[in-house]
Amino acid sequence: MRRARDEVQEPANDGDPAVPVTRTEETAEVPGALPESLTGYVSYLLRRVHAQFSATGDGTDTDSRDFLVLDALTGQDWASQLDLAERLGINRTIMVQVIDRLEARGEVQRTRNPDNRRQYVLSLTDRGRTALGAMRRAVAERDARLTAVLTPRETARLDELLTRLLPESAQPLVQGTEYLVAQVHFRLRRHGDDKLTGTGLRVRHYGPLSALVASGPCSQQQLAEFLAITGPAASQLVDELVKQGLVRRGRDPHDRRRYALEVTDEGREKLTVITAAVQELADDVAAMLGPGGENELRALLLKLLEPTTNSGEHSGEHYKSTVPARG
Repeated sequence: MRRARDEVQEPANDGDPAVPVTRTEETAEVPGALPESLTGYVSYLLRRVHAQFSATGDGTDTDSRDFLVLDALTGQDWASQLDLAERLGINRTIMVQVIDRLEARGEVQRTRNPDNRRQYVLSLTDRGRTALGAMRRAVAERDARLTAVLTPRETARLDELLTRLLPESAQPLVQGTEYLVAQVHFRLRRHGDDKLTGTGLRVRHYGPLSALVASGPCSQQQLAEFLAITGPAASQLVDELVKQGLVRRGRDPHDRRRYALEVTDEGREKLTVITAAVQELADDVAAMLGPGGENELRALLLKLLEPTTNSGEHSGEHYKSTVPARG
């Protein structure tokens, strides 16, 4: 089964996202201690867990969208291909490609809707049911490996809490922990960035800006280490912030051969805007999860992340509160 990194990342409509998500960003996270300033946010932890799941290959190449569509067709025919795409959060153009592929393999049958000749009714064939059975076994086995640090009860609770963060119409259609993590991650990312529409900012800018304000100037490498992301990902983030005049590259007073990153006055002003959006997103998540749900989900996500963080307790070595001092 292809990893969740290959999962649906497009908005449900045909429009392009305001800021396209690059492969550098999709593969940004690396193992390491996590910044304490970010671990309080469910959306951040979901991004880390999604990245951890995506980095775990299993040697198979079945497209995960195929599974989502076949699974959704199990209980009923679907009268509108467009409606199914929107329910699953799959871009319309991508959905056409998925259905074409499944139809070519004889796993899905597409017929004209007698009530609306412009629409196709999608039906699961016997071959599709057989293929879906094999996919379900593969998904269950992979989920078991990915959530091995959790008890069965904890995994079930994780799935329940994640489901609450999906639109009600999509909740019965997304099955499996990895798929839930991916879909909720993509939804919260869009939801958060939508709050910053028109500002040129994204929720992802909160991490580097808040770190630089809290710690003062540091090198790009130190910032990458603090955020536990790759060098190219840090470079991309810094380039975006420099281009907007929010961060400047100055010379490191301790080593004139290196640049030191520092936040501009405008960057400090914009940080208040991003902080408000991040907090609003967190409030939305808490409301969807209900009383106690946010803390419970956060604890489960942190437990999933334990194998990729440094040894130590959550309140100690696992998390960093400042950017490492310059050597």
